[in-house]
Amino acid sequence: MPIHSFNPSILREYDVRGIVGETLFDDDAHMLGITFGSRLIKEGGKSVSVGYDGRLTSPNLTEALIDGLISCGLKVFNIGLGPTPMLSFSTHYLSSDAGIMVTGSHNPKTYNGFKFSLKGRPFYGHDILSLAALAESGDVESGKGVLEKVNIEDDYLKRLTRDFSSLSSRAISWDPGNGATAILLDKLCKIIPGRHHIINGWIDGNFPNHHPDPTIPENLSQLIGSVHDNSCELGFGFDGDGDRIGVVDAKGRIIWADQLMMFFAREILNNHPGETIIADVKSSQALFDEIKRLNGTPLMCGTGHSRIRSKMIELSAPLAGEMSGHIFFNDRYYGFDDALYASLRLLSFLDMNDTPLDKLYDRLPVLFNTPEIRFSCPEEMKFEVVEQLSNTLDEDTRDISRIDGIRVKTNDGWWLLRASNTQDALVARCESYSENGLKNLIDELVKNLSAFGLSLPNNIID
Repeated sequence: MPIHSFNPSILREYDVRGIVGETLFDDDAHMLGITFGSRLIKEGGKSVSVGYDGRLTSPNLTEALIDGLISCGLKVFNIGLGPTPMLSFSTHYLSSDAGIMVTGSHNPKTYNGFKFSLKGRPFYGHDILSLAALAESGDVESGKGVLEKVNIEDDYLKRLTRDFSSLSSRAISWDPGNGATAILLDKLCKIIPGRHHIINGWIDGNFPNHHPDPTIPENLSQLIGSVHDNSCELGFGFDGDGDRIGVVDAKGRIIWADQLMMFFAREILNNHPGETIIADVKSSQALFDEIKRLNGTPLMCGTGHSRIRSKMIELSAPLAGEMSGHIFFNDRYYGFDDALYASLRLLSFLDMNDTPLDKLYDRLPVLFNTPEIRFSCPEEMKFEVVEQLSNTLDEDTRDISRIDGIRVKTNDGWWLLRASNTQDALVARCESYSENGLKNLIDELVKNLSAFGLSLPNNIID
C-alpha cells in the first residue's frame, strides 16, 4: 500500500491535532484509522468506539477515520455527535477495546484532532509517534470490518445521574459554549431538580459567542452575567468537547480547578483516608497542603490529562486533576475526566455540607496568584529556554521541582515555567500569600525571561 507521511506538527504529546486544510487532512484521518486499527488488532483488540464533537470539520474527518478502521477488519461503534466523556463512557458501556474522539477540544475553530484510548488507558507520547512509523512502513492490517451506529445519549445520562437522585433544588446557570455538551444539557436539566438557565446551548462549530475554553476568565464573562441576572447560586461552563470544567459562584468569582479539588479531596479522604490524590505542577500549594492536612497523600504530577490519568491508573488513586479543568474521579466513577459528572459531584458536595458555594469559597485560603499564563515561544526554542534557565538556578537557596519544567519555591511563594506540549508556547504561573510577594515573584520571572528576549503579557505584569 502507499506510504503515508503525517505533518510532524500534528503528532502532539497527548493527541493528534492540526489546522484542517493546512496541516491536517481527511487522508490523515483515514491513515490514523488504518494505523491505530492495526495497532489495536496486534494487541488483540477487535472493536473500537468513535465519536466526534461539533466542529464543522468533524463529520468528514470521522467518516475518513472510520473507513480506515473498518479496512483493518475492526468492528466500529459510531456513537455520533457528543462530548468526549460520552465517548469514554461508551468504551465501558459497549465493552469496546479502544476509543477515538474526533475533537479540537478548546482550540480555535480552524483546528481539529483525535484523542485515543487503548484498552482503558490513554494512548499518547511514543504511542502516537508509533502511528507515524506504521504509516511510513506500510506494515498494517487488512480485513473486512463492520460499522454499527449506536445512540447512547440516554444511557450516558442515566449513568451520570445514577448516584445523584436526591440533589437539592438550586438555581444554576450553564454555558456549554456552543460546544458538544450542548446536545445533552436540556435533557440533563430536566432530570435533576432546580431552576436552570442555559446560555449558548446549541452546537455551532463557529463558536459565535466566545472561545470554548473555561480556563480563560473572559470566556466566563457571559456565564457570570447569567448567574447575576438570574440570581443563581452558581454556574458551570465547559470546553468544546466537555472534559474540562469552569465554575463561578453567586458573586461571580471563578472557582479554579485546584480549588474545586480541595472540596472534592475533603469528601473523598473522609471515605478513603490516607489515599493518594494527584494534581499537576500548576496547582496551588494550598491544595497539596490541604490534602496533607486531611491525612491524604498529595502527589505532584506533570501537566497533561494523559499523564495524570496514567498515574491515577498506576496508583489506583481515587481523585486527580489539573489546573486546566480536567478532573478525574476514580471513586464511584470510571477515572476519566468528565465535566458534567464533576458538576453533579460538586452539587452533591454542596448538599452534604449544606452550604452555598460562595460561603465555601470564603473559607478557602487567601492567596494572591496569577491564572495560567500562556505566551508564544517558537517550538524549537521552548524546551531549550526551560532547560537553560533550570541550569542557572541556585539549588542552595531555592526549593526546585523539575517534574515538568521548573517550579521554584521562594520565601514569597512559588513560580512555575514549563513548555507547553500542545502549542508553540511557554506556560507560567505564580502564587503568594501576599500581594507584594506576588509582585516579587512576577518580577523574578520577568527578569529570568528577559535573558532570552521573552516577556509576559502586559496585563499580567500590570
